[in-house]
Parts: sequence; structure tokens; C-alpha cells
Amino acid sequence: MRIEQQPAFVLHARPWRETSLLLDVLSRDHGRVGLVARSVRGARSRTPRSLLQPFSPLQLGWSGHGELATMSAAEAAGAALPVIGEALLCALYLNELIVRLVPRNDPHADVFAAYLETLARLSHGHPPAWTLRRFERDLLGQLGYGLLLDAQADTGEPIETLGEYAYILEQGPVRWRGAGDGLKLRGAALLALARDEEPDVSDLPSLRRLLRALIAQRLDGATLNAWNLLGSVRASNG
Repeated sequence: MRIEQQPAFVLHARPWRETSLLLDVLSRDHGRVGLVARSVRGARSRTPRSLLQPFSPLQLGWSGHGELATMSAAEAAGAALPVIGEALLCALYLNELIVRLVPRNDPHADVFAAYLETLARLSHGHPPAWTLRRFERDLLGQLGYGLLLDAQADTGEPIETLGEYAYILEQGPVRWRGAGDGLKLRGAALLALARDEEPDVSDLPSLRRLLRALIAQRLDGATLNAWNLLGSVRASNG
């Protein structure tokens, strides 16, 4: 199989042998792809190593089958998106999340579109916490793990703005009856996430806990390195 001029972003790169790189790439039409970029670390490389940086839109070509294909071409498709400070940590989190959750060679055009839109939001100064919650919600849905947010899991009754609910991970929200029921959230928070409306700032921590628990479930209880980095930033900011 030979692919040409495919819109893509590098998610992760690591050295391989003396002059090459192993790339984890998110492409528009082919999903997450593993590539060998040969001889890109050498002084005479036709493809500068600096081109293969995260958050830089690319047009990539490759050939081959299986877990690792061979990169045949790489061109810049625009300027690198300007993510700095906390936005950079958030963007690195997106990359780690995709690498850990999205299977290789499984086309996900919606994931690519959501990733590109989220990077744009971060680079334009949108609130990081809400920006990440939107991406996490959409990614889970696009991978087949959509959240029930607007109805009670046990009765089917609509979620009420002023109600309090426990979110049971395998089911969805039910009326809050006390400690031990599950993750507690206000109805207003669930409905804001369902309607893609920015919630009250007081609801963001509970939504973060909910999305993190759902992601950890998909990772069999494992954690992500970026969670610790983002937690350190929140602690230093009070």
C-alpha cells in the first residue's frame, strides 16, 4: 500500500538506530499510523528532523503494511500551532491520550477533526479545562464509548438542572442517594457537557473526575503521565 499527500500530525517520535526515527502519527484518512522515518537525523537528510515535530500540520507519504510502514515523503502543510505554557501541556496530553486509546490503522476522520479543532482552541487561548473536557467527551464517543448525559440510566427520566446525580461508570447517571453511590455531579454539569455549553466553573472539577474515571476504565485502570503534569500546574496555580 502506498499513501501520498496525507494530512497528518506527529504525536510522538523516538530515535531508532543511528539516524532514523519511529513516529506515531495521526492521519486524517488512516487513523493512527506507525512510521519509520529513515535517515532523518543525519546531516544530509532531505527531510529535516525539525519538520517532524508535534503540532505541526504535515502532508505525509508512506508505503508498507502492518504495524510499521516506511515514510516516503514529508512536507509542511502550514505553520506549527502556537501552544505554549499550560496550553502546551494540554496539547501533549491530547497526544498521549490518542496514542493510548486509539488503535493503529483504524480510520477515524472524526478524531482527526476533533484533534485539529482542539489544538486551534488551545492556541487561541480558549479555557484549557473546558477545552479538554470537550475533546475527551468527543473522543470517547467516536471510539464507541459515548456518555449518557441527558437521562437517568435506571429510569430514563430526563436529567434535571437542579438535581444531584451519581455517575455509575458502566451505566450512567442515577439519582444521588449518598456517599458510596459513585461520582457525584450536578444535573447542570451533565447537561452542559451534553449540550456542549461551557459549564459553571464550579462544575469543572467534577467533570474532570468523571472523564478521567471513564478514560482510566478504558485503560484498565492505568494512568497517563500528562495527568501528573497537569495536576502539578493546577497545584502551583492554587
